[in-house]
Amino acid sequence: MSATAVHSLWTTAATAADPISKINAPKIEYGQLSPTLIILGAALIGVLVEAFVPRKSRYYAQVFVSAVALCAAFAAVVALAADGYGTTKAHIAAMGAIAVDGPALFLQGVILLSGLVGLFTFAERRLDPEAHGNRVDSFAAQAASVPGSDSEKAAVKAGFTTTEVFPLLLFAVAGMLVFPSANDLLTLFVALEVFSLPLYLLCALARRKRLLSQEAAVKYFLLGAFASAFTLFGIALLYGYAGSMSYATISQVVDGSITNINPALADTMGNDALLLIGGAMIVMGLLFKVGAVPFHMWTPDVYQGAPTPVTGFMAAATKVAAFGALLRLLYVVLPGLRWDWRPVMWGVAIITMLGGAIVAITQTDIKRLLAYSSIAHAGFILAGVIATTRDGVSSVLFYLGAYSFVTIGAFAVVTLVRDAGGEATHLSKWAGLGRRSPLVAAVFAVFLLSFAGIPLTAGFAGKFAVFKAAAAGGAAPLVVVGVLSSAIAAFFYIRVIVLMFFSEPRPDGPTVAVPSPLTMATIGVAVAATLVLGVAPQYFLDLANQAGVFVR
Repeated sequence: MSATAVHSLWTTAATAADPISKINAPKIEYGQLSPTLIILGAALIGVLVEAFVPRKSRYYAQVFVSAVALCAAFAAVVALAADGYGTTKAHIAAMGAIAVDGPALFLQGVILLSGLVGLFTFAERRLDPEAHGNRVDSFAAQAASVPGSDSEKAAVKAGFTTTEVFPLLLFAVAGMLVFPSANDLLTLFVALEVFSLPLYLLCALARRKRLLSQEAAVKYFLLGAFASAFTLFGIALLYGYAGSMSYATISQVVDGSITNINPALADTMGNDALLLIGGAMIVMGLLFKVGAVPFHMWTPDVYQGAPTPVTGFMAAATKVAAFGALLRLLYVVLPGLRWDWRPVMWGVAIITMLGGAIVAITQTDIKRLLAYSSIAHAGFILAGVIATTRDGVSSVLFYLGAYSFVTIGAFAVVTLVRDAGGEATHLSKWAGLGRRSPLVAAVFAVFLLSFAGIPLTAGFAGKFAVFKAAAAGGAAPLVVVGVLSSAIAAFFYIRVIVLMFFSEPRPDGPTVAVPSPLTMATIGVAVAATLVLGVAPQYFLDLANQAGVFVR
């Protein structure tokens, strides 16, 4: 038989048995995905700037591209919210991959604003003295050179700067925008990697204390890779359980309302062991990202070693993105498992609140102290997650918005207090700062009081909203633990304030650098947000309440 005859047999047989259906083109709602697309486009432009723009002009080009992109993306989020996509028009876009709803838009807005004020601290170039007639920023002159080597010295002398940090920041923001709005497990994992990998790199780029910075990046990378592996294994198990990556389908299999079961997967579908282990592994990966105990071990080392602008951005934006993803997973995918995950979350929240607050008391480095403070705050936010009510969602959204500005502002202040070796982060060096530089100390005191949850600050409004939602959701004992932890935490915040204002300044103490308008703007926005959200929070609480419903 000739080859042609065989070929015709195959084609006719295939056509007769299974007529090949037309492959439909994917339907992508570009307008509704515009915030993420704008940021990704700008990140790619940033890569091209690195390749084609002369070295002298790169810094200005990168700052301009990044700032315009973040503002445009925020405007796109506001336009979508104003058009009703957060409420009446909320739906699933991009063929089931992305949810466009209230929580997604609210958190994307917070991430973009955090990225914008974080960008200002990245772009700061007036804090260190000029090197060889060139202004320098917080980042290594040449990231690829070995610390202390001749190539590094040559790069410093030539006035090189690592302007790649700006596209890396944008790639991280793009991943964070997708993370809380992902509506299937594969999209969730891709977003996790897209925002984690740039952060691993950014942590290694400190200009001073390079070895500490590189150690921080390696720790973050290794532990992050473990957490990603747990997440991926959990995704595989949940796929085996439900036969689908889609949040809605998994939720239907969990509550038993699914109708069209794939016969090939009928044997494994509904296997509770796969569901419980898979769900636990994904939640574990997300708890690592928010820095909850016992998955918090990376936090103090990475916060201390990373360049301080990166620490501020990461501490704020990563928490917002990860808590958004955690809320969507627990409220949309696993509401039918509430009785299984709530007791576990109770335990995690309690040890996170107490662990973060108690260990913070022993810290002598201001960045490590803020790291343990952020761990305690993760516990407070988990109290709102446990509420499993609409008020719980809206209180978590409000808390994340308030917390992100306070955090970036606090780390921006840390960049200003300097000695001959760069930033003076040891607490003993902050003694008497209130007498030497009253304004900087007063601003930092405002942030610390907000962290402590003192009335008339954003921190108090956020904690009150979260604890109220938790109490209404039947978690009153958790609120008692939360209040005790807040009292413990208040001790070490107020201890720093006492050290700044009531101690004698040391003769060899640090100086306070005069920043450019960029860092001033960051600190100004953070102080304004802290006071406005504390004194008049109602409008923003209502906004969070309107945004508190997930689309399914």
